[in-house]
Amino acid sequence: MPKLPELYIAVDVEADGPIPGPYSMIALGMAVVDRPDLSFYTELRPISEDFVPQALAVSGLDRDRLVREAPAPEEAMAAAARWVNGLRAIGRPVFLAAPAVWDGMFVHWYFMRFLGRSPFGVTGSGVDLRSYWMGLTGREWVASRKGDIKQALKLTGLPHTHHAGEDARELARVFEAVVESRGR
Repeated sequence: MPKLPELYIAVDVEADGPIPGPYSMIALGMAVVDRPDLSFYTELRPISEDFVPQALAVSGLDRDRLVREAPAPEEAMAAAARWVNGLRAIGRPVFLAAPAVWDGMFVHWYFMRFLGRSPFGVTGSGVDLRSYWMGLTGREWVASRKGDIKQALKLTGLPHTHHAGEDARELARVFEAVVESRGR
């Protein structure tokens, strides 16, 4: 039986503070690279009373509405895990983020805290767009921001909106272009 291909899952998080636990992940978006028809989005009920107003403002989400209406973290993360695990019929999910440290920290912590396991494995590790770009191009860290990559590859019409679902789809498209650029 042939080995299934890797599926890069572009992940984006919106949070109301700098770290999980004292602060909350309030939105999670995921999109499969090279498969724009496969995406996932959920908002999450905050897990604490604490938040950084400036961090919350980035997402534009209404915290009071999230407290009232968003699914509990257990429910949201279970749905996310089902979605990722459902992809195993067509490939092997690999976490992808930009930066992987930020998004990965929240996603792995939430999966472990609320489900006791992560569909991305015990370490929650994955691909970091900036590191991948640096290795591919030899550029320094300072020239590896997503905006720099989009400019270098002449990608237009891909706004970064701070909506986790939209930004996951943006990241998926940027990574597609980076991989395509290897053959140039």
